Amino acid sequence: MRNLFKIFTISGILLVFISSCKKDSLNLRPTNDLVADQVYATPAGYKSELAKLYASYALTHPTGATGESDIGGLNPGFTDFLRLFWMSQELPTDEAICGWNDTGIPDMNQMTWTADNMFIRGLYSRSIYQITVCNDFLRESTPEKLAGRKITGQDAMDIQRYRAEARFLRAFQYWVLLDGYGNPPFVTENDQIGKIAPKQIQRADLFKYVESELKAIEGELAEPMANEYGRADKGADWSLLARLYLNAEVYTGTARYTDAITYSSKVIKGGYSLSADYKNLFLTDNRITSKENILTINYDGLHTQNDGGTTYLINAAINGDMNPASFGVPTGGWGGNRSRINLPKLFADYSGATDKRALFFGTKLENDDVNTFTDGLRVVKFKNIDSKNVAAPSIEGKFSSLDFALFRLAEQYLIYAEAVTRGGSGGTADQALAYVNNLRQRAYGDASGNVSALTVDFFLDERGRELYWEGFRRTDLIRYNKFSSASYLWPFKGGVKAGAGVDATRNLYPLPTADMIANTNLVQNKGY
Repeated sequence: MRNLFKIFTISGILLVFISSCKKDSLNLRPTNDLVADQVYATPAGYKSELAKLYASYALTHPTGATGESDIGGLNPGFTDFLRLFWMSQELPTDEAICGWNDTGIPDMNQMTWTADNMFIRGLYSRSIYQITVCNDFLRESTPEKLAGRKITGQDAMDIQRYRAEARFLRAFQYWVLLDGYGNPPFVTENDQIGKIAPKQIQRADLFKYVESELKAIEGELAEPMANEYGRADKGADWSLLARLYLNAEVYTGTARYTDAITYSSKVIKGGYSLSADYKNLFLTDNRITSKENILTINYDGLHTQNDGGTTYLINAAINGDMNPASFGVPTGGWGGNRSRINLPKLFADYSGATDKRALFFGTKLENDDVNTFTDGLRVVKFKNIDSKNVAAPSIEGKFSSLDFALFRLAEQYLIYAEAVTRGGSGGTADQALAYVNNLRQRAYGDASGNVSALTVDFFLDERGRELYWEGFRRTDLIRYNKFSSASYLWPFKGGVKAGAGVDATRNLYPLPTADMIANTNLVQNKGY
């Protein structure tokens, strides 16, 4: 898929967003210069369009005449999926803060956003766009369409697998909306295009839909690690199910910890293995040095030149008192993002000398001034260099070739162990403890960091130590009832330097005002 990805980007095909301000945004076809019968005329055409579905995770929206995207005036560099998703999951939490004053960012830092926040609208629109292109692919790959185009035999069987992957990618984006927005508009390939505005789906019903889709396609996906690199397989399917079930009580009111154990166990037995060195997971040859990553978003510093993705994660954590060249981005280093004091405090020794997961730079932990980039330790987890300390090629010296893991084995170890500790069946406390200590032995280099017993509260901190800045924290804090609550504070939470609780309605993002105006079927989330 890395080669497919390059072919797709070099060809100059542009992804065109379906703006959420259009009334029937989920019912429109993606704009394309070629009609469907030309694009899908051959098996090669189908694979090219499959590559487009994956590439849409790593490309940004092109500029218009004003130099801005059509998503609330966002600069195109902000419209990469990972950048928007990361901001939604990290900036309102105890793990990250951004010193930029771009409209909307201070509101994310302080949990004071409104339904007009452009980044909240941006992620919503990005997910809807990616659902839209998946729906279009599924409409064009039915058995009837294939027969009409005289595509049969092994080619038709291959396209059946492509369909399963498209359904997985759509399910993932519906999970993003389920987790962040709760009750979004809902359309599948079976809905007529452009006839009526999309209906709204309720959170519990969307949970059931995502669950049913992931189970329905399980048998049609490739075995774990048997697909092309960067394409979804059964391991990715099981991983999303395990994540879904771990948070089921938040989404539906009913705990599903036994199911979380079932599916995390499937992943764990799927042939994946922990990387020997934690830091190598976040270097550019991670696909070679490790079998831990289950599904990645692939970036290429020569062919996917945008300011999102891992280019953003690397550059926004580097400021003037750091050397960008040591991160493989010699002309980069934007400053802005750093940790809140709570994150390094999760580590008994945040120098990295004992727990090697502590990858920080700087000396001041306190966040006295949001706009002072050195107020808070910088996270130096992501680099555009490989395990031999060789920088990856990069146009302009700032773009990253680091692939980002949407799922990795360590998360599944932690899902299994937390679900067991919360009372789920089908696992054992001894196995849960062993999985946790496997992670800690990697971190410490020996058994000195091992724990002898597990509690539910332990996992919020341990997930912070293992998974920080990987896009989990908002979801985790909500599961632990600490995201909005005054029982756990961090600097500038609620717009107060010392931190303050906010209304529990902040556990969901609002549906964007533009879509509320355009689609009268939608009811706004409570509190907005």
